Amino acid sequence: MKQHHQISFEEAMKEIDKRRKREKPKGLLDILLDQDNKDPIVLTDEKGKQLAFEQVAIIPYDVEGDKILYVVLKPITKIKGIAEDEAVVFKVIEDEVGNAVLCVENDEIVAIEIFNKYYDMLEEARKNNPKKSTKKRKGGTST
Repeated sequence: MKQHHQISFEEAMKEIDKRRKREKPKGLLDILLDQDNKDPIVLTDEKGKQLAFEQVAIIPYDVEGDKILYVVLKPITKIKGIAEDEAVVFKVIEDEVGNAVLCVENDEIVAIEIFNKYYDMLEEARKNNPKKSTKKRKGGTST
């Protein structure tokens, strides 16, 4: 019969801390590309205020021969000048030490192109999903 070794709560917490230190922390790209991630994306503005966003889409796009990764984020935190139903296009760039960071895409034409690409992706997804049944429900309405 196999015996189980019992450890104290403190020993268990020390082991958890050791494992966390061995695991590589997730970088921005890991978080953005994780399809299971449902946590808000929290960014800090130039004044140091933290702003929470919901990730809408990641869109790789070619701008003048450069392949650039764009992210469409919808503010959860109220931001002056951005309506509740609006989203913001961010460009993924590298900072001076090589970490991925987000910056707002200031080129309006590029931002519109990214939104158009996003709408094209939505339309393609809609076309690829089989239509739901059109059986009648009680009350004579169809689905």
